[in-house]
Amino acid sequence: MQNSIGNWLIFLGVFLLIAGIVAKTGIFGWFGNLPGDIHIKREGSQFYFPLMSMIIISVVLSALISLVRKFL
Repeated sequence: MQNSIGNWLIFLGVFLLIAGIVAKTGIFGWFGNLPGDIHIKREGSQFYFPLMSMIIISVVLSALISLVRKFL
């Protein structure tokens, strides 16, 4: 049981390190401005709904989770 928790903590740490490096370098600066993301600006207010970005995140996370489940 403890070995399993340790493996998950290592995996989480590596994932957070990679995510931090990607965020710091700005590699995905285009993300959030995709065609399909809804952005409405009006006088005194604005509304932003990243629909296409959320779909891409969902597909990528589903693929990663299925790979992890397949190999573990």
